[in-house]
Amino acid sequence: MDTLASPVAEILDFIAQESCTDAQFDRLALRLFAYQYAASGAYRSFCQRRGATPRQVKSWHDIPAVPIDAFKALELRCEPSSPAERVFMTSGTTRADNRGRHFHPRLDVYDLSMTLNFAQRFMKGAAHLPMGILFPDEEALPNSSLAHYLSLAKSTFGSSGSRHFMTPQGLDLPGLLATLEDAERQGQPYALLGASYSFVHLVDALRQQGRRFLLPPGSRILDTGGYKGQSRELPLESFYADLSQALGVPRSDCINMYGMTELSTQFYDDGNAAVPSVKSGPHWIRSRLIDPATGRTVAPGARGLLVHCDLGNFNSVTSILTEDIGQAVAGGFLLLGRAQGVEAKGCSLAVEEFMRAAAA
Repeated sequence: MDTLASPVAEILDFIAQESCTDAQFDRLALRLFAYQYAASGAYRSFCQRRGATPRQVKSWHDIPAVPIDAFKALELRCEPSSPAERVFMTSGTTRADNRGRHFHPRLDVYDLSMTLNFAQRFMKGAAHLPMGILFPDEEALPNSSLAHYLSLAKSTFGSSGSRHFMTPQGLDLPGLLATLEDAERQGQPYALLGASYSFVHLVDALRQQGRRFLLPPGSRILDTGGYKGQSRELPLESFYADLSQALGVPRSDCINMYGMTELSTQFYDDGNAAVPSVKSGPHWIRSRLIDPATGRTVAPGARGLLVHCDLGNFNSVTSILTEDIGQAVAGGFLLLGRAQGVEAKGCSLAVEEFMRAAAA
């Protein structure tokens, strides 16, 4: 096998399958590991330091996971830079000059991953819905993976009249309220999608005006990304209770998407009637939980740091170590917050280890 041959065609075929076996997932994960080991010097050095080579690695569980902060320090890529590539960057809420970068020489893998998963988990059989996007478009934020994700949702699944309601001046509240009034009056299901903090601003504005909506059955909401210092922070229970009450959408149709710039695939829940909700992904991404101090998989039922193996990440690394705490449950995992204390220290040590290896 030519380890440097592009794996894109195989990935696209794999994503297009309805499902896969454990053996099929492992086969492609190992193919991608061999490709990335051969093509990325920084990643190869890290793997060699851990004694993980294509000969030793036998399963996706064995693939060394790169801490997400490494995306801030190095260009993790297999293909050379090109004028056509897209670069998605993290939001930089801690330091604007120190943002993680994910290089996409082509977006067909990302886009197929997004649309197939979104159709199943958010659209749930509906071909199109009128959509309101509470986030800037790609022209305003060309390096935002979320801007691309939401624009792709609108262009692929949004019916006529779907639009962005976030302008350079902020939320177009009059336009949004008029649109929601029309949907309510006409009995037309409506979908609202955006960053979690945008919904906080919308709910606050409705409360100040003493207004509430009862959107028609079939309406749904997608929030993602948390608050990022852009709004007041709410406990999950309060957030979804307020959202459902303000817009008249059942909490079971208030769906949260969990994703990150460093991934090419998203996780969803099946609504937030109860929180925290169970997150799960499609067949081309798998997750495990590790003890940050040892790097070993935690015991069943224990909490740990989430590691994701995303076969859509063909140009960077398939396996990333997040700073998110999770717990495995039936059907997926619970997202329990960011690493703190000992867990955060484990993340920092993982970054230091990666940087030492990459510099060797």
